[in-house]
Amino acid sequence: MSAPRDQHFLTDQRAVEKIAGFVDVSGRRVLEIGPGGGVLTRALLDRGAEVVAVEVDPVLVEELGIAFADEIEEGRLRIIPGDAKKVDLPPFDIVVANLPYSVSSKITFRLLEIGFEVAVLMYQKEFAQRMVARPGTPDVGRLSVMVQTYASVKPLLELPPSAFRPKPQVRSWVVRITPHEPPYPIADRAVYADVVRVLFSHRRKTVRKGLRSGKDAFPPEAIERAIAGLSDDLLQRRPEDLTLQEFALVANRMSGC
Repeated sequence: MSAPRDQHFLTDQRAVEKIAGFVDVSGRRVLEIGPGGGVLTRALLDRGAEVVAVEVDPVLVEELGIAFADEIEEGRLRIIPGDAKKVDLPPFDIVVANLPYSVSSKITFRLLEIGFEVAVLMYQKEFAQRMVARPGTPDVGRLSVMVQTYASVKPLLELPPSAFRPKPQVRSWVVRITPHEPPYPIADRAVYADVVRVLFSHRRKTVRKGLRSGKDAFPPEAIERAIAGLSDDLLQRRPEDLTLQEFALVANRMSGC
């Protein structure tokens, strides 16, 4: 069985058991993205989960259908062929997945938008480190701010390339993501997301200049109104130096609040 696209199959069975056991999945509907050969799928089913597995590769979909024919017939496993970034997803409680590296960001944002109780997800180590980066540090960016606004992230396990087939060129982190309400009031979540995106698209500029560069996202009058309502100290800083509270303040000013 060959790995499609940038998917790397987890072959370390001890790691599989740890990942499947980080949260109690018994009697829960678990979403798995990119099941590959099905080793994690099997571990989740053995723990009493009802699994919904999304797989983009049609060859793997067929092979999984054969390997798990009994579980599918019993209604304990449903395999959805398609791209997890856009395919319709049925209701689920928990997410457990080894995400393909190239789509990690888009899938993570989609999952946070849909909502879930808890997720145990594997990422490229450097990507996961950006997720937990704090304001004022070199790795902070759009990913850090958006994820930390809506969830807490806890690293659980680090895996070497030898845990996979084929071996990736990087190490991997498994993290637990637990959604929560934003720590500060946000008037309009879409505006908040646009503000974070615009500012980090111009991360070497000050907040003032970054906002004025965002005419593709906001009307000029909204930008000037927001700037007029913010302190000079905040406007002279760069986005990596802002706290979550300050991002919320900028977005709320942009929303007219």
